[in-house]
Amino acid sequence: MTAHAAPAGSLLTATDLRKTYGPTHALDGAGFAIHPGEVVAIMGPSGSGKSTLLHCLAGIVTPDSGTITYAGRDLTAMSDRERSALRRSEFGFVFQFGQLVPELTCVENVALPLRLNGAGRRQAERTALDWMRKLEVDGLKDKRPGEVSGGQGQRVAVARSLVTGPRVVFADEPTGALDSLNGERVMQLLTEAARATNAAVVLVTHETRVAAYSDREIVVRDGRSRDMEHAI
Repeated sequence: MTAHAAPAGSLLTATDLRKTYGPTHALDGAGFAIHPGEVVAIMGPSGSGKSTLLHCLAGIVTPDSGTITYAGRDLTAMSDRERSALRRSEFGFVFQFGQLVPELTCVENVALPLRLNGAGRRQAERTALDWMRKLEVDGLKDKRPGEVSGGQGQRVAVARSLVTGPRVVFADEPTGALDSLNGERVMQLLTEAARATNAAVVLVTHETRVAAYSDREIVVRDGRSRDMEHAI
C-alpha cells in the first residue's frame, strides 16, 4: 500500500506529493508519516526520489502539489522565512559528508545552530560539549574538522543535529562516506540519542544494515512510496 494515510498522533505527515524537474517525475504521489520518537528509513535505488522526499519533508524543497503537515501546521503554506526558522529550531540535519565548517573548531561547529538562534557563546558551547560527550567526541572539542577522522567528524555532525533539541532529525545517507564499523557506531549513537529525547528520525539510506536501526521502512521507487510495515 502507499504511505498516504496519516496515523493518529503522527508528528510529520505527507500526502500525495508530486514534484517534477523538467520531464522527470521525482515524486509521483509519494506519502509519508512518522510519530515522535520513531525512526523511519526511506529506502530505494539511486534516482528513485528518496532524497527529494526528504527535502520536501524538511521544507527545503516545495512540492508541486500535495500536503505536508508538521505538528498540525501546513508546511507547504509557510513562507520561506517560517520554514527557515523551523529548520533552525525544530529540525536537525545530518548529511553524508558532515558538512562541518572547516574554519571552526568541533565544539564551535556543534554550537553553531544555538548561536544562530541567538544563544551566547559560553552557554552554546557548554550545551554543545554536553552533546559531544554523549556522542563520545568531547575530546575533540578544540580540533578542526580537517584534524579528525571521518567517523569522528560524523559524530560531531550528529551532535550538531541534536544540540537544539529538535523534534525531527533528517539524516541523508549519514554513513555513506564511512566504513562499516564507523557507520554502525554512528547509527547506534544517533538512534539512541534521538530516542532518549523522543525525536523522530527520517533516515534516507540504500543500505539494509543502516535501515536495520529503524522501526519501519518506506521504499520509494519511481517517485512512489510503499510502507513495508503494511506490505502484503
